[in-house]
Amino acid sequence: MGGPGDPPEGTPEGAPGGGEDEYRSVVFDESFVRAARLQEFSAQERMADHAPAVRRRPPLRRGLSRQALVLVLLIAIAFGTAIYMGVRHPYQAPTAAEPVEPLRMTVIPLAPEGKVPGTADLAYLYERSPAAQFKTGAEGVPLPASRRTAHFSDSQVVAALTTAKDYIVRSALDPEVLTGGEVRAVRVLLAADQLDQFDQSLARPTADGRHAPTGWLVRFDPSRAELADRRVRVQGTLQAAEADSSTLEVTADHTFVYALRPAGAGDKAEASLFTVRRELHFRFDRDDLRLHQAQLVVSYVQAGPLSCAEDSTNHLRPLLAGQTAKEGGPAGTDPYATGSATALCGSLATSAQPKV
Repeated sequence: MGGPGDPPEGTPEGAPGGGEDEYRSVVFDESFVRAARLQEFSAQERMADHAPAVRRRPPLRRGLSRQALVLVLLIAIAFGTAIYMGVRHPYQAPTAAEPVEPLRMTVIPLAPEGKVPGTADLAYLYERSPAAQFKTGAEGVPLPASRRTAHFSDSQVVAALTTAKDYIVRSALDPEVLTGGEVRAVRVLLAADQLDQFDQSLARPTADGRHAPTGWLVRFDPSRAELADRRVRVQGTLQAAEADSSTLEVTADHTFVYALRPAGAGDKAEASLFTVRRELHFRFDRDDLRLHQAQLVVSYVQAGPLSCAEDSTNHLRPLLAGQTAKEGGPAGTDPYATGSATALCGSLATSAQPKV
């Protein structure tokens, strides 16, 4: 009887000894059997319907599954869409930003033709003036209906208009600024490249068309006048337009009417109205829109009643109720002196004053 490794009929004649070694190379492990394409039926399966002795097993699936193929396809579509939008997006940021221009400013004092009218009754003072229908405070600086431009979205246009409005409100309606106090609220809205010019204007005011604090903001000489009413009357417009593919421009044109009285005179003192017509031109690139900052490039101001003989560079020194303008005007301008601005002064029309 053969050993465990011998064939059933024993070792054939002439075959080399060591049958176990001879069949070692053809012994199949369990994994090899399971992977076979042909599989023998069991005895019970062969008895039914004369089934063949073996059956063919379905081939094993190889390669990526259907879920993996779908995932790869989705990733490829998303990647292709991102590349397409990056190339074709109409609001793509420019490669380089243009340098910020310094602010160019003009401040024109308006001298009254006679005595400045005034009364202690503020309601009566406003009713008898052209500002009777003006709105109060920030309500007088409404945002217009905004529309997208060729290269800027609706939200970007709104951001430009909102920043311009914030600058107007802080620089011409904030009582702290108006009375010569803290100006940080105005400064933080300016583009970084204009901060040096702004700081120099406040530290060393000069009537050179570049460094007059009253070109940046409205503020009165606190030693001369104070607010009789903190609710400033305002009327004006804001308009936004695209200058080029990388720049938005906003033009602001507003008239502000302030009720003033002599500093320290008390509530019973007569008040008068002081009018400021202010036209500002703002410029915004995409960084400005993102940072909520503005480039103020033009400031044109008419203010009165003022005396042309007094300097309005650092503070506005208003003429108050019952006062008249001093004779004479500003010092002459040397046309040969480079960098000096031409001194200008206008006359405040009688119709612009309240009829009291």
